[in-house]
Amino acid sequence: MPKIDREDMQVNKVVLAYSGGLDTSVILRWLIETYDCEVVAYCADLGQEEELEGVREKALKTGATKVYIDDLREPFVKDYVFPMLRANAVYEGSYLLGTSIARPLIAKRQIEIALQENADAVAHGATGKGNDQVRFELTYYALKPDVKVIAPWRTWDLDSRGKLIDYAAKHGIPVPVTKAKPYSMDRNLFHISYEGGILEDPWSEPPADMFVWTKSPEQAPDKPQYLEIDYVKGDPVAVDGKKLSPAKLLAELNRIGGAHGIGRADVVENRYVGMKSRGVYETPGGTLLHAAHRALESITVDREVMRLRDSLVPRYAEMIYYGYWFAPEREVLQQMIDAAQANVTGRVRLKLYKGAASVAGRKSEVSLYDPGIATFEEGAGYNQADAEGFIRLNALRLRLRRLKQLKEN
Repeated sequence: MPKIDREDMQVNKVVLAYSGGLDTSVILRWLIETYDCEVVAYCADLGQEEELEGVREKALKTGATKVYIDDLREPFVKDYVFPMLRANAVYEGSYLLGTSIARPLIAKRQIEIALQENADAVAHGATGKGNDQVRFELTYYALKPDVKVIAPWRTWDLDSRGKLIDYAAKHGIPVPVTKAKPYSMDRNLFHISYEGGILEDPWSEPPADMFVWTKSPEQAPDKPQYLEIDYVKGDPVAVDGKKLSPAKLLAELNRIGGAHGIGRADVVENRYVGMKSRGVYETPGGTLLHAAHRALESITVDREVMRLRDSLVPRYAEMIYYGYWFAPEREVLQQMIDAAQANVTGRVRLKLYKGAASVAGRKSEVSLYDPGIATFEEGAGYNQADAEGFIRLNALRLRLRRLKQLKEN
């Protein structure tokens, strides 16, 4: 393997975002051979569960001089997922941003470790075709402007899964995949995503045995389940009256929603780099929280505030999808969103049944909904005769337009 002799890429120590999968396992060894450097492997625990088994030992065996495995589940949900949910952010109407929202936290901690280790550079395993390279590197540069970044997929000649597997075999690196693996998977507490392989044909239905968290709606219980979620200032704090930490609450909703087949999405999305990409996602807890949050906002947020906020949500979702979590525009917009959540406190009841989560009730001590005014029965505080003037004023421009048309004809 040839050495890279460019002066600006001479490094002594690299912090690698490491998962233990095929790509980053090969990258770890490749960095050592290519740069003749020390590699510190860093793995962020965002809820991968069994995927983390043996990661430390594998990294050390592959050549890492040190391994960090940081449990970031609570800050991930509290400081990244919950702010995103307060905004009701959805990319292109269907993607709940489970992979996108994880990358800035992973990259932030990676920079912290690089500073702590006095490392020269950071490296990641994102490909040159995807969004993750942008998300990682925008965060790197936002937090450490002079950082050196190594992105092997943009420079090496190992440009296929087969070549990676052959390289791993040559260097005695155990890998959990074969050349026949039908798709790739990325998992955290908020979602599981599936891409590549057989899923690259948008006409092909995902394999029935692919899904991990969610039952198929056909196999879900025949009896509906009712679920209550409590909110304080836009954040969920309890499920069925039981207070839970952010990470535990999300895990519980994943379990409940998944059992009822809730949270599957099959999406063809537009990547930031310009191409279309097909992804299949499981986001059971996130789907429930989106439905519940919207329901509570409907009785606690002023109409014009909600319309203004909703008009900005597509832009906010793009910021997350593209990787601009640490950009000033996202931070300013987050302040506005959070201000709009001041009164989003109360309880929502959902009905879960065969893949669907419908709202069965919502209540709040600070509700703006007044049944005395909204009722079709006789009520105080609203004079129905006032509507005539309201309608005539709003119809004025329509009347004038039509009168002018009639005069011209």
